[in-house]
Amino acid sequence: MKLRNVAIIAHVDHGKTTLVDGLLHQAGTFGDHEERVDRVMDSGDLERERGITILSKNTAVQVGDVKINIVDTPGHADFGGEVERVMKMVDAALLLVDASEGPLPQTRFVLRKALDAGLEVMVCINKVDRPDARIEEVVDEVYDLFIDLDASDEQIEFPIVYACAKDGWCTDEPNELGTDFAPLFRMLLDKVPEGAKDSTGPVQMLVTQLDYDTYVGRLAIGRIQSGTISRRQDLLLCGEDADKKIKVKELFTYQGLRRVETDEAFAGDLVAIAGVSDLNIGDTLTEIENPQPLPRIRIDEPTIGMTFRACNSPFSGREGKKVTARQIKERLDKELLHNVALKLEQVEGEDAYKVYGRGELQLAILIEQMRREGFELSIGKPEVRMIPQEDGSKHEPFERAQLDFPEEFMGVVSEKMSLRKGRMNEMKIAGGGRVRVEYRIPARGLIGFRGEFLNDTRGQGILNTLFDGWDAFAGYIPQRVNGSLIADRTGVTTAYALYHLQPRGKLFMGIQVEVYEGMIVGENARENDINVDATKSKQLTNFRSSGADEKLVLAPPIPMNLDKALEYIADDELIEVTPSSVRLRKKILAKNMRSVVRGEKKDDKKGKKKKK
Repeated sequence: MKLRNVAIIAHVDHGKTTLVDGLLHQAGTFGDHEERVDRVMDSGDLERERGITILSKNTAVQVGDVKINIVDTPGHADFGGEVERVMKMVDAALLLVDASEGPLPQTRFVLRKALDAGLEVMVCINKVDRPDARIEEVVDEVYDLFIDLDASDEQIEFPIVYACAKDGWCTDEPNELGTDFAPLFRMLLDKVPEGAKDSTGPVQMLVTQLDYDTYVGRLAIGRIQSGTISRRQDLLLCGEDADKKIKVKELFTYQGLRRVETDEAFAGDLVAIAGVSDLNIGDTLTEIENPQPLPRIRIDEPTIGMTFRACNSPFSGREGKKVTARQIKERLDKELLHNVALKLEQVEGEDAYKVYGRGELQLAILIEQMRREGFELSIGKPEVRMIPQEDGSKHEPFERAQLDFPEEFMGVVSEKMSLRKGRMNEMKIAGGGRVRVEYRIPARGLIGFRGEFLNDTRGQGILNTLFDGWDAFAGYIPQRVNGSLIADRTGVTTAYALYHLQPRGKLFMGIQVEVYEGMIVGENARENDINVDATKSKQLTNFRSSGADEKLVLAPPIPMNLDKALEYIADDELIEVTPSSVRLRKKILAKNMRSVVRGEKKDDKKGKKKKK
């Protein structure tokens, strides 16, 4: 069989999944009777709701007598672990770049991983139909990026096609209109190295993905590096700690979007094997008599952590079915099996677990998945992972943040980034009255910044980040200034109470909402917290007063979804997540057990932090 294995890599929203849709359609994957769905590779509910790719997925198209295995990868930096592990499955990568935006931070990340893996890289300039397209400049920027990443002379001589994936065409020349993806198919056949290797050698297959099938159970997915695998064959599973014998109960290859049963698969093909109950990503399947395990997958270290614990509020157990710490731990252990970018640690002295990932979005997706599965849990404030050094100091993660916004907001943005220890590396005019600025900033400084940035730029700002290594601790960074409005008793909110609380700050909820003591109902306009009665009702008497018929006009509350809540909470606060609610609360609920004075202030004279 003639094989080609290629990954589609790009920055988020540059058109990877749309391009795969077009390739599947034009390769005749769908029959005339089948319904054609947009973004067919984004099969998960959260992927469709958020409009992003979260998990890497593979498909296959048949072009003549050649089978092309295509892997669609995520474009968001938080899911970089998905990109890293699939590099072992392919021989080439197709880099998509927006014809207007050009290379962005995640473009640099995925390209660096492809070059480090020694893959053949091809470039597709997508969205050439945009009115603000600057094709020649973007091509020059791509060349500069290859040079900046120390690409070899052979890698810099990459082929280019120019595409409009939405309309289903591409061309070899930048200013021409095409009719189909024939030039792209031709480039894949000519430039992607032959996938089939030594089918007669010893069996070697690296497990790069796990899946589950209702009928056959757990599936180990990967690429056969050498040898031939047959159904009912006995193999050796080389794990991280121990080896064991396994039997291949079922063997599948990919055809379009479907897994197809087969009796035999050869070197170079992507396959799924059923019958292995206990395995992890990075394990190797090899021969029993002549075991030759492959190097395990190396993944960059996670940088952001959150504490997961069982919910202990007065409303615990009302909405969810899985509420214990043991059930939460089992679910997190299950997630670690296929999400290699996560790490889990037990919190010393507590029945809680700290989960580390690449970013807030990755962990927010995990929390959202758990709540939809019926879990109730409490989440702590995101915090960065520190690495202790031999001299007693600590290193923290830094990010490369690229901000694109109208130039009229340059003053407020630069002020906010300076307060968060950001250092400007580059600034250039992006056209249309916009500027593009690049900062190097501690990851701590970006926690809670995205919402502020959107407010400061009136929703017109675009923020992209990329991990940029570890460096010395940058010092104190001010976080949220305003305090919270905290319910001081259990009850139901009333219009009378909320009306008189409005001058105090911003409210997060409307009337007829159940609250409990210690639950956060809004943001204080001042610095400290305030315990308030959000359930108070007007005292009724048999005397008519001048204000008896006063109309209570309430401002619309600010709804706090999970993403906003993660940006808002302070160190002494938690997010209570249930299948139908997201509530903010204090760690200590009783008002007589906690202080309303909050935050830290830096003493400029002594250079130390002190409580206000």
